Amino acid sequence: MKKEHILIIRFSALGDVAMAVPVVYSLAMTYPHVRITVLSREYARAFFEDLAPNVNFMEADLKNEYHGVKGLNTLYRRLTAKNFTAVADFHNVLRSDYLRMRFFIGQYNVAHIDKHRKGKKLLTTPENKQLVQQTTSFQNYTDVLAKLGYPVTINFRSIFPEEGGNLNLLPAAVGPKKSFEQWIGIAPFAAHEGKVYPPILMRRVIEKTTVKYPKARIFLFGRGKREDETFGQWCTDIKQCVNVGAILENMQQELILMSHLDVMVSMDSANMHLASLTGTPVVSVWGATHPFAGFMGWNQKPDTAVQTDLPCRPCSIYGNRPCLRGDFACMNNIPPELIIEKIEYVMNIKKTL
Repeated sequence: MKKEHILIIRFSALGDVAMAVPVVYSLAMTYPHVRITVLSREYARAFFEDLAPNVNFMEADLKNEYHGVKGLNTLYRRLTAKNFTAVADFHNVLRSDYLRMRFFIGQYNVAHIDKHRKGKKLLTTPENKQLVQQTTSFQNYTDVLAKLGYPVTINFRSIFPEEGGNLNLLPAAVGPKKSFEQWIGIAPFAAHEGKVYPPILMRRVIEKTTVKYPKARIFLFGRGKREDETFGQWCTDIKQCVNVGAILENMQQELILMSHLDVMVSMDSANMHLASLTGTPVVSVWGATHPFAGFMGWNQKPDTAVQTDLPCRPCSIYGNRPCLRGDFACMNNIPPELIIEKIEYVMNIKKTL
């Protein structure tokens, strides 16, 4: 009899893959006798490589080595050599559909995610909008496992121990966290304009926060041309600011740093999910998108989400649609003071713990 071995497929964007971590961890803890292999892109290795003794990671280079149908056939042959007994498709797109079809024809136990597109369409429609909480990605993933015969209750706090990741693995520029300091993360950008709080307003958030917490260090998260230009100016003007991308080498180091933050301020973006995986509370800022779509970070509280009520919100699940009003009022109308209030709220809670 074959040893139970589950293949979990999730390529996709960074945040979507990060949301699979609490589910995979809980699966591993619930069924320690079952081998689990996560198939994803290279960047996801930091999430899964040391997650649990029975979890393995397999990288899939879909742009080169496994490109096109020929590449997927090569990938399928390599996967079959690992003797899987069940296949969980957490993605349900063309590439994963093709692999799933091959496994199904080979008489494997196969299940795939239901993305509940109808409910999300009603959530974002311009007229007769139905503001109803959609099934979260975490629940969607566990539903797939239940179909395969592996029901799971998610029990996850952080990818790191209670004390956080090892700061000694970071460059000296980070240094130890002093007892009188507050470490605050700011991740002000996202892939789409509808999910970005205006930088001029975020700068006011930072300036007012450093007045409130003069001993705070403000760690700026994000990589790219826009981030480099903006963060460079902020770090020049505000001495407490640190450009994380300029001093840390990889995602693993960023996760370690996040685990020691008192709070992270993030858009509806990958950094919200990364901070959530380290057990750090997040003040999340929502514009074109909405927590009701089911993509709130793991274990984050609705009362730390920042958003403004507009009849057009949400207009998009992923934030990639043009603004219906043309003025991005969903972001521009959020006062910096509201974000600062949420930061103080989280800080006060931490004091009582």
